[in-house]
Amino acid sequence: MKPVLFSVSYAGLWGQDALGVEEFVRHAAALGYAGVELMGKRPHLSPLDWSLEDCEDLQEICVGAGIEVACVAAYTNFSGGAEAGEVPFGEMQVAYVERLAQMAEALGCGLVRVFTSYERPDMPIAEVWRRTVTGLQECCDRAAPYGVTIGIQNHHDLAVHSKALRELLHEVDRENCALMFDPWTVCLRGEDPAEAAREMAPLAVYTTLADYVRLPRYQYQPALVNYRHVPEDLARAVPMGEGEMANAEFVRALREGGFDGPIAYEMCSPVRGGGRRENLDHCARRFLEWMDENGF
Repeated sequence: MKPVLFSVSYAGLWGQDALGVEEFVRHAAALGYAGVELMGKRPHLSPLDWSLEDCEDLQEICVGAGIEVACVAAYTNFSGGAEAGEVPFGEMQVAYVERLAQMAEALGCGLVRVFTSYERPDMPIAEVWRRTVTGLQECCDRAAPYGVTIGIQNHHDLAVHSKALRELLHEVDRENCALMFDPWTVCLRGEDPAEAAREMAPLAVYTTLADYVRLPRYQYQPALVNYRHVPEDLARAVPMGEGEMANAEFVRALREGGFDGPIAYEMCSPVRGGGRRENLDHCARRFLEWMDENGF
């Protein structure tokens, strides 16, 4: 299982130190990674800024650094834009994913990550489901000529539970549609991580890991001189092995189910220790140590 570093970790989106794409690739190699996942938006691999020729040049840099581009990450929400029906928001997303598929081909990469949809109070869930299935099908159809698989990550509201996700994949019904199955959502929502991983492993081609601690939340009520408990905990990212996520149990069960794909590490929120380069590098190296300690 090849370790992969996701470029979002060094994108500066949460105030952390940032690297450009070329610098990130070389830095990932220096840290000891064999592959990278590239964020398909600014400040990294945005279709607005990167031509196919630029991607071919980047591929040469990757080859020179001994790095494989394992995934290009699209950012989609197929229920978005419904409040402005005259705007072809769904078509824009499909066009965006198709362009990333072309860029992925130029990078020697066969996988583009997508999300499903957020639920909306102004839209029936059946309509959210329909739009999502239709959007995913067209993304798959348009990515196929470039030899690219569309990987659905269990991230957004729709089909985030494993049972619903399996149903969604069945309905999309495309050979180049696969699952990118992550443990953080499984653990935070309370699914059994080993059971879910074992069940979904035959559908999975990729997984992304991070570690978190749960921080209980309370709101002070001055009139009562007391606190009200807020049911939803705050999840705070920490270096691998310092949190409460059952990552090792999850990966072992994935492997038992036949999974042997890339394992990515991401810092996609504020992380314990802050956003200085030194701390980001510490967390990235710690992930590789964690992989070795657990025999992955």
